[in-house]
Amino acid sequence: MKNFPVICLFIMGGILSFDATACRADIYRYVDSHGVMHFTNTPTNSRYSFYLKESPTKRPGPKSLDDIIERYAVANRLEKALVRAVIKAESDYNPRAVSRKGAKGMMQLVPETAREMKVSDPFDPEDNIRGGTRYLRKMLDLFNGNLDLALAAYNAGPGAVRRHGGIPPYAETRQYVQRVKRFLQSYR
Repeated sequence: MKNFPVICLFIMGGILSFDATACRADIYRYVDSHGVMHFTNTPTNSRYSFYLKESPTKRPGPKSLDDIIERYAVANRLEKALVRAVIKAESDYNPRAVSRKGAKGMMQLVPETAREMKVSDPFDPEDNIRGGTRYLRKMLDLFNGNLDLALAAYNAGPGAVRRHGGIPPYAETRQYVQRVKRFLQSYR
């Protein structure tokens, strides 16, 4: 048993150095034929390519994205599945997403909306989801709980919904409302 001390040291080193909060994973992505980005830490086929080396966060606060979503869904009287569906449709869960119109983060807040919702860092998932869920709640309240109109307003702005007396005749907005509702059904 000459190797016993080495084996014990290896096992103990592995046990002592393991910290579940410090786990790391590489992130891979691919863009499908509809322009939707898909991210994973476990690529299942060759369409995925290396995207980002993930590192552990050292910030205090909720332990997971799911915790953040739940916290602000509850705080804003929203269905958790709806928040997840909006995030999926807006950014495919990419906290660094930026749209052509300057919308930023997971819930794609334009600078004016971010200021209105007091979001100081739209790329911070918690700050973005806090502001995005407040804005979504505001749109639902503004349109008397009508999900289609609230989603259209989230996408095109409440003024466009009012001007058109309903979902604006913009292909992007109409597709957005349907996409969020499909994701909502899958998350329920």
